[in-house]
Amino acid sequence: MRAPTFARGRPPPPDGSPRLYDGRALAYSGPGLFFATKNARRGMARRMFLLERNDDYARLTLHRPEARNAIPAAGWAEFADAVGRVAASDVRLLVVTGAGGAFCAGADLGDFPAMRGDEAAVTRFRTDMRAALDALRALAIPTLAVVEGACYGAGVALAIACDIRVAANVSEFAITPAKIGISYPQEDVHRLVALIGPGHAARMLFTAGKVYGGEAVEIGLADYHGPREQEAIEAILANDPESLIVLKRAIGLAAANVRTDPEIDARFDALLASENAAGRLEALRRK
Repeated sequence: MRAPTFARGRPPPPDGSPRLYDGRALAYSGPGLFFATKNARRGMARRMFLLERNDDYARLTLHRPEARNAIPAAGWAEFADAVGRVAASDVRLLVVTGAGGAFCAGADLGDFPAMRGDEAAVTRFRTDMRAALDALRALAIPTLAVVEGACYGAGVALAIACDIRVAANVSEFAITPAKIGISYPQEDVHRLVALIGPGHAARMLFTAGKVYGGEAVEIGLADYHGPREQEAIEAILANDPESLIVLKRAIGLAAANVRTDPEIDARFDALLASENAAGRLEALRRK
């Protein structure tokens, strides 16, 4: 029986009220620099992360299209909660995407003025964001980011916390903290350098320039280019779920420069000797 942690299809808001957005325009000051208007910021109390189930996989959609899905400071705890619901379920894959033709414009800079001089608020923002992204990274199941349109700042950090990235034909990546005189969390710099190397990472961080979908694949920032979301989903779900969990764990260890691991060896042996493996092998022979 499937764990009833979230409903199939788009869930209603907790209070049963309609899920509405005011759609007012935002002031835009270049890639990744989004400041909400006063009226638009009133809508931030609404849940911006929509979690739905599609058979064996879950889809987590950033749904704040009036801000290109920029994430307010208070939103990171909601994101972590949604990831926790996925972890408690029996889905085999998580797909992360954005609504309204954008993936994520980054953190909502409209929250930053209130943090000026407030060390506790700054620390809370950083640690909440870190906890949310680390929870996503720590999921035992594969994760797939489908990037369409803008993917800036913290949006890039979110995308690279996933295992695989699909860059749509219309997609652009930019990391822009240097434009406003701030830095980028060390954990996210580390992931970025591990993916694309120090040279490309330096170019993105120092120039704050855009990298488009095709080049994102060329430099290793994305793994698929074009409308290949369904292809990636089907390819992953065609494989054994326990194998995927063990392989994801092994990839994580390898990324941490762990060359051997007794637990992985034991799980390899158990899988190889299992009835499940025998059945899958026999099914392949019959094709």
